[in-house]
Amino acid sequence: MLNSVLVTAAVLLLVGVLFFEEKENPKGLVPTKTLLSCLFVLAALLQAHPIPRYTHFMIAGLVFALGGDLFLALPQRKMFFLGLVSFLVCHVFYVAAFSGVGRLSLWTWIGVALLCVVGGGIYRWLKPHLGVMKRPVLFYVFVITVMMSGAWSILVNRGLNLPARIMVFVGALCFYVSDVFVARDRFLKKAFLNRLIGLPMYYTGQFLLAFSLGFMNYFNSKP
Repeated sequence: MLNSVLVTAAVLLLVGVLFFEEKENPKGLVPTKTLLSCLFVLAALLQAHPIPRYTHFMIAGLVFALGGDLFLALPQRKMFFLGLVSFLVCHVFYVAAFSGVGRLSLWTWIGVALLCVVGGGIYRWLKPHLGVMKRPVLFYVFVITVMMSGAWSILVNRGLNLPARIMVFVGALCFYVSDVFVARDRFLKKAFLNRLIGLPMYYTGQFLLAFSLGFMNYFNSKP
């Protein structure tokens, strides 16, 4: 019931965020986006926490995602770099969370190899437009590729509850794809379409990751 209330409130706020984004109205966007992002942190705090290590790292990551959202909502040019750093730290915390419950297997390494190919393709696509941001973006692509690899290692770990595995992988994938739209908007073509697609995917991803805390458990008492 409580999760349904949070999701309903999030959808309403997301409509507001998209409205202010389309109008390019930072005075309306900043408080609306901040409140919406606070909801996924609140959602994480209100879940059951069967695996404390996973919980602590995930909540830390969600807090940095909240900070990144706030920075990107501000109009100053330097805020984009601060947002990039904040989301970078967010991904590092997610990697730490995933590493504690993921599984290394042949399927894991196959997924990692495919993700490296995809990440390399994305960087090659962006590179001609990056200017002085080449190295920061390359490092960011590396980190989000590691993050997605961690989510994949959870998906293939059959010792974990299936709903948690699906939530983590789909949530991380939505986050990953939303980052591509942020990069497209920043470096290739600034357009509301990027936010219209990217923001719903981003928030879907964050809420799925937040809700995964309540489902993240092993089938047996031992990992």
